[in-house]
Amino acid sequence: MEWTSVDLADCPVIRALDVVGQRWTLVVLREVYNDVGRFEDLQRHLGISPSVLSRRLAEMVDAGLLEREEYREEGRRPRHAYRATAKAWDLYPVVVGLMQWGDRHLRDGDRPAVALVDRRTGRRVVAAVVTDDVPACDPAEIDAVVTAA
Repeated sequence: MEWTSVDLADCPVIRALDVVGQRWTLVVLREVYNDVGRFEDLQRHLGISPSVLSRRLAEMVDAGLLEREEYREEGRRPRHAYRATAKAWDLYPVVVGLMQWGDRHLRDGDRPAVALVDRRTGRRVVAAVVTDDVPACDPAEIDAVVTAA
């Protein structure tokens, strides 16, 4: 079978982009991966309007990427935080790859880069295409470190 005979309706890239291809989706995941999950913190850190963020978070919950958790600080009304699901964590290598590609090809030399470091070994983590027998790093053991420009 030739590649050009594959029907676009069967393309997993197109199906994936239907879920994660909207503006803010991967950026929200980046924040949640880095333990920024409270609505107010997401809104403040991203500089996104509350209505756009609310809509995107609801879509991500509906798509099974995020779980919504209620919390209440003493004396305040209930609020929500968001946590990545296993489905979202499966996208982690994609987000890492985009981040590293952006640092390599689009970063202004005056801006800091972000390095990912395996907490156990201190070695840098990179996104790569490897054979299926190469063990993956545990995202829970990876720290994001801002490096000098």
